[in-house]
Amino acid sequence: MNLIEKATIMHYHRHRIASYKTDLVKALGWRGSESQLKRFEVLAKVGDLNGASILDVGCGYGDLKAYLDQRFSDFVYMGIDQMPEFIAEAQSIYKNDAKTTFYQSDFGTVNFPKVDYVFASGALGYRCADPDFYTDMISKMYTTAKIALGFNMLDRSCFPDDPLLTGHDAEYILTFCRALSPDVALTRGYLEDDFTIFIQK
Repeated sequence: MNLIEKATIMHYHRHRIASYKTDLVKALGWRGSESQLKRFEVLAKVGDLNGASILDVGCGYGDLKAYLDQRFSDFVYMGIDQMPEFIAEAQSIYKNDAKTTFYQSDFGTVNFPKVDYVFASGALGYRCADPDFYTDMISKMYTTAKIALGFNMLDRSCFPDDPLLTGHDAEYILTFCRALSPDVALTRGYLEDDFTIFIQK
């Protein structure tokens, strides 16, 4: 992802932050909390996260962490996002949680720590001129996961053209993931324009 693309994403989110000061979900760019929660519900089915180490790529304010707290316990959570505003807010929210850390960095270039599970919710939805960016990121996330990777993408067959966001061919992504592991699952139907893939080690 080039500098102009990264700057465009940051400008978009800063505009959303200014427009939706009290609505953190919309500041992140989601349509609303319902669609965000449906994505989280699917991702949480990847495995038993009790006592696991988790990396959340494109973590925003750490909303996935809050969702997982209601269903699992004793897990170590690390969130990474390029938006300093998101990370500052997340660090403030979870400052008293010793098992939770947030890092402000470009996840396309930073080296990930080895963890049990890697998640990416919404992180692969932004347009990028480099056609290999998405599969390179999937490979990178899969490599750092010791047990499984779970990520979602917008479905090209349903998602309309957008200047910032882009849909993906689910079958193409599924075929690519099966080259990484024989244990791959595709989930659809929870939202009209979204799909989730799990890749198990």
